[in-house]
Amino acid sequence: MRVAAGVVSDADSDVVAAAVAGSRAAFATLYRRHAARVHGAVLRLCGYDPVQAEDVTQEAFMAAWRSLPSFRGDSAFATWLYRIAVNQALAALRTKAIVVADGCLDEEVPSEPAACPAERGELERAVAALPPRARSVLVLHDVEGWTHDDIGRSLGITAGACKAHLHRARALLRARLE
Repeated sequence: MRVAAGVVSDADSDVVAAAVAGSRAAFATLYRRHAARVHGAVLRLCGYDPVQAEDVTQEAFMAAWRSLPSFRGDSAFATWLYRIAVNQALAALRTKAIVVADGCLDEEVPSEPAACPAERGELERAVAALPPRARSVLVLHDVEGWTHDDIGRSLGITAGACKAHLHRARALLRARLE
C-alpha cells in the first residue's frame, strides 16, 4: 500500500495497513469506526428507508473488503470508503428506479425519533418523497457537501444537469414544507 504523506489519518493508518494485509480484526475495527457515518449518508440517499439503508451499508462494506487490496492511500480511508458507499447507494437507487416509476412512491416512510420530532420528521419525509435523482443530488450537495462536478461524475450527468436537479429538489421541498 502506498500511503501519501498526511492523507491517511494517524488513527486509521496502522489499522488500514493491517486490513490491507488481510486482517479481518483490523477491518472490523474500521467498520466500527466508520459504520455510523456511512449508514447515515446511505440512509439519506435511500430516502430514509431503514431496511434498504442497512442492506446498502453492508454491501458497501463488503465491496470495500473485496477492494481493499487496491486501496492506494491517495486519499483518506474514510473518503475512499465513503465513495464506495455512495456508489452502492446510487446503484441501489438506479435498480429501484427501474422497478418503480420516478417519484411514484406513495408509501409512508417511517422516521426515527429526533430532538425536534415534528420538524425533523417532516423534513425527512419531504426529502424521502423527492424523486430519486433529485434526492441524490440534494443530499450529496446540501448535506454531504459535494461539488456539482463530483456529483455529476458519480451520477453520470453534467454539472449543469446537477444544478437543475438541485433547483428542482429545493423547489419541491419548499412546496412540500409550506
